[in-house]
Amino acid sequence: MARTVWDSTVGKKTVMAVSGLIMLLYLVVHMIGNLKIFFGAGDFNHYAHWLRTVGEPFMHDEWTLWIVRVVLVVAVVAHAVSAYQLSRRDIRARPTQYVHKRPRASYATRTMRWGGVILALFIVWHLLDLTTGTVHSGGFQEGRPYQNVVDTFSTWYGNTIYIVAMLAVGLHVRHGFWSAAQTLGAGSRTRDRALKATANVLALLLTAGFIAVPVGVMTGVVS
Repeated sequence: MARTVWDSTVGKKTVMAVSGLIMLLYLVVHMIGNLKIFFGAGDFNHYAHWLRTVGEPFMHDEWTLWIVRVVLVVAVVAHAVSAYQLSRRDIRARPTQYVHKRPRASYATRTMRWGGVILALFIVWHLLDLTTGTVHSGGFQEGRPYQNVVDTFSTWYGNTIYIVAMLAVGLHVRHGFWSAAQTLGAGSRTRDRALKATANVLALLLTAGFIAVPVGVMTGVVS
């Protein structure tokens, strides 16, 4: 049954919608946590340490964090694979492009695929920068995320990569939330306006919230 659902277009769209909503929930929580950097190094570093001890003593050190990581990896892989296979299926069904592009297609809709590629590349860079410290500038300091964040956003390329990626996040969320709602049957004539407004607000808040951190470092508010 699972294979039958996965092989169908509806099944792939459902997997894409559910995995997208899981990642959206993570983005909201992650953005709120990031904003703690404006309360100073002590609060931000304490928050980062707390993430590793969530659920103690019932859960062992970092167990909860690793569960979240595994769920996110599964969601990202499921989202990417379903998106790729749906794209290939669409190309096979329509081997030649339309002569006229749909005038109502938004910029976010037309750039969803490239936006996904940008975000995938950004995730790799972000992990290598602030999690493993492999490509971190200024000397990675284990257990001192506040200082590491300030180091990253003290460079022009760190700011550029991050801001471009967050703009891609905003576009992706704006279209993705709406698409997920339609796929999961939440859309209707009475709810469509509210869903579109929610998608726009979520995209705006996430983009502004994430970009606030590098802007804070660049302006000296975070130093």
